[in-house]
Amino acid sequence: MTDTVYDADLRLFVDGAWQSGEGRDTQDVMNPATGEAIAQVPLASAADLDAALDAADKGFKLWRATDVETRAGILHKAAALMRERAERIATLLTREQGKPIAEARGEVAGSAQMFDWYAEEAKRAYGRVLVRPTGQRSIVLRQPIGPVAALSPWNFPVYLMAKKLAPALAAGCSVIAKPPEETPGCTGALFECLVDAGLPKGVAQLVFGVPDTVSRHLIASDVIRKVSFTGSVPVGKHLMRLAADGVKVTTMELGGHAPVLIFADCDLEKTLDMVVPQKFRNAGQVCVSPTRFYIEEPIYDAFIEGFAARTAKVPVGDGLDPATRMGPLANRRRPDAIAALVDDAVAKGARAAAGGARSGDGGFFFQPTLLADVPLEADIMANEPFGPVAVSRSFRDMDEAIEQANRLPYGLAAFAFTENGRRANLLGDAIEAGMVGINTFAISVADAPFGGVKQSGFGSEGGSEGFDSFTVVKAIHQA
Repeated sequence: MTDTVYDADLRLFVDGAWQSGEGRDTQDVMNPATGEAIAQVPLASAADLDAALDAADKGFKLWRATDVETRAGILHKAAALMRERAERIATLLTREQGKPIAEARGEVAGSAQMFDWYAEEAKRAYGRVLVRPTGQRSIVLRQPIGPVAALSPWNFPVYLMAKKLAPALAAGCSVIAKPPEETPGCTGALFECLVDAGLPKGVAQLVFGVPDTVSRHLIASDVIRKVSFTGSVPVGKHLMRLAADGVKVTTMELGGHAPVLIFADCDLEKTLDMVVPQKFRNAGQVCVSPTRFYIEEPIYDAFIEGFAARTAKVPVGDGLDPATRMGPLANRRRPDAIAALVDDAVAKGARAAAGGARSGDGGFFFQPTLLADVPLEADIMANEPFGPVAVSRSFRDMDEAIEQANRLPYGLAAFAFTENGRRANLLGDAIEAGMVGINTFAISVADAPFGGVKQSGFGSEGGSEGFDSFTVVKAIHQA
């Protein structure tokens, strides 16, 4: 089946050459708004992966020796091309992943900003000179770690790939990127920007394939020095085991289950106007999506009423419709998984204050949903729904709120809303998360580290920390 708004040429990119699906296995690419196949993505063979590894090995030797001004110039040019082609990339993204077109445009813009920021950060990879007696020198350098396997998910396919590609290339590493097979067109379009910006042959490869097959093949190779992964906790643990055999450096941005603490002194209407759109952004398929809402008792009923009223008004539909504010879930597995969690919670005593069921005659849609009075025994209170469901409970005091926020073995992001400055400071210290937003959800920006604690992973993407993770430290002593 063809789609008039889907014009992607789905290909692999290995050793400076685009390669089609001819002679290769393929996988259907689905339009989540209709549930229909719109294209086929070629899957890399073992020979393709070996060619990618060989190219990355050669490309690293070339790229690490390329002066920083040249590397920065190519990254800046790629960012400019992304902005020029933003509408096409965003349209491909919406058609493949489902998110509203306005969100897709924002994702492309943020990705371009990431390339620009790391183009400049490459010029700030400073070392240091140690104090030594006259005539002696000891210096500390940062050097690129080597070829990188970059594995990214389908929820923000362009942005999360950019968060890996930009710092790795800025640091002087070569890359083998495996984006999700669900979204090959928009990630391929990102790669086209790098190629057209003048990235030398062999520096970056783009492959698709069966995820476990690709990851095992790449991680087992002595060529790969670093693995950067964004995805689920179970898969992250699996990849860490594979990486352990080669003592490979890993960055793991894994799942979360973000708590949101709502205090009675917050500006209630302003808070509701912020949290409802944020909850249903990308249909809740966001690793830092606000999900576990804990509301101070005096405002609990008013918060639930206001949240439910706003939720019922969220326009749901095809992401290419400008009126849509929430699109479909990304694949056919997600509505069933969400329904199971919602049904379990209701069976254990939760109340569906809004939504709670599938919607639409076609596609992978689920209603924007608010569950109130959710018992701790409900599966959804321990398992991240990764969908358009908010769960809520009341709390009596700050100690209880912090205890509930920290009760799970995850710690990616957390949020709190209060007008009390001292309380805000205490919350920032006490909440166990890699990122805490106080009266804001703006926690993923180019110049700040993004990462979790506990089983939400380790290492950072974004900021100077994201650059440093693609380098190794070398001390040189001269007498």
